[in-house]
Amino acid sequence: MLNVGKIEEGIVLDHIEAGKAMLIYHYLHLDKEDYQVAIIKNARSNELGRKDILKVECNPDSISLDAVAFIDPEITVNVIKGGEIVEKKKMTMPKEIKGVLKCHNPRCISSIEQEIPHIFFLSDAKRKIYRCRYCEEKYSEGEREKWFR
Repeated sequence: MLNVGKIEEGIVLDHIEAGKAMLIYHYLHLDKEDYQVAIIKNARSNELGRKDILKVECNPDSISLDAVAFIDPEITVNVIKGGEIVEKKKMTMPKEIKGVLKCHNPRCISSIEQEIPHIFFLSDAKRKIYRCRYCEEKYSEGEREKWFR
């Protein structure tokens, strides 16, 4: 059995769809931070069969939970303080995401003006469709990597 020690302060992202932990790790730029990070891939799960888990020792407020919810809205976030879970959060798809995706419409104001933030809104929750706030360019989940900032 794999044993990963507990953290004193930070977050534990649990119930990540198997294979998505590295996507979350890279999007959150955890490779550029000095945080202690444990990535557990393909852990056994009664609910999911297999799941990933990400443990990050950091200030819990320093992690963008909207981005995490956008990548996988089924994730459970455990906030850790003093070595104990002080809060459990179930994620839902955010109604709006800012600075997570980059609009690829060359005529969009967010592509032309560098000071304008890239903002996408949830236009269809059932089909997980997000659109650019300025030009309504549709985000395609199948091309996820090219959309991330």
